[in-house]
Amino acid sequence: MASRTEDFDSRFAGLDQWSDADFLMALWEGQMRAVASVGPVLGDLAAAADGIARRLGGGGRLVYVGAGTSGTVAWQDAKELGGTFGWPEDHTIVMLAGGLQSAPNEFNGAEDDTELAAREISQHNITDKDAIIGIAASGSTPYTIRALELSRERGAFTVGICNNPDGNILSLAECGIYLESAPEVVAGSTRMGAGTAQKAALNILSTLVMNKLGRLFDNLMVGMRAENIKLHGRAIRIVAHIASCEEAQAKAALEQSDFDIRTAVLVVKGHTPTRAKEILALSNGNLRTALGYKD
Repeated sequence: MASRTEDFDSRFAGLDQWSDADFLMALWEGQMRAVASVGPVLGDLAAAADGIARRLGGGGRLVYVGAGTSGTVAWQDAKELGGTFGWPEDHTIVMLAGGLQSAPNEFNGAEDDTELAAREISQHNITDKDAIIGIAASGSTPYTIRALELSRERGAFTVGICNNPDGNILSLAECGIYLESAPEVVAGSTRMGAGTAQKAALNILSTLVMNKLGRLFDNLMVGMRAENIKLHGRAIRIVAHIASCEEAQAKAALEQSDFDIRTAVLVVKGHTPTRAKEILALSNGNLRTALGYKD
């Protein structure tokens, strides 16, 4: 029988008195188990990515919903999509019960607030164009469950990720994904195993979605926003690699293209920045498609 996140594991009896080496080994093994739990659900993650990409490709928004640790893990994944892939912030919504700035007692208590979830779903005007990812270690967090229920009623594509085999979220969402990361070494501490499993699953899921939306070329982040010195250098190397040119030419093309990598590659290939942007628009932002475009 699969373990639950609240189970007490007798293997860790006396943990508080173990040597530092044994203590750390137990935690490390728990983390490895958490990451390994993602392997058996890769097919489910692929199905979820396909459903999400279809909605986003049609102009929809990606909505993350969670509370507590699950919510903060979701927030982190959502906030990295813009810088890494150039995904627009106005097409990303994070519904984190209580909000990041709430006091600890408010943050923890907000996970039971179903009325808050209903208000936020209404305020964001969730529709059948949107895709929702609900995350809850227990699979039964009231805030997250209510948000998914209402989103599905409105026709949105729903994904539910949890770490308990009987989590309500699994049957409620259109695509339910169970991560068998439990039991926790420190019983009930889902910031550990469950949180790690969720982080890995979301990294994989969102990266596949962005790839389906043309935000990668080979294994390169062509949608990346070059917003600092380090990223300027990376952008130059990416353009030089894809366009098979010297870094000086890549830098000049980027400067003409407001440091947009995909536009710069097409500029090196002989297009004006204006025409390069037109071709990318006709190619749904997919650089590989744009490179094959015939005027």
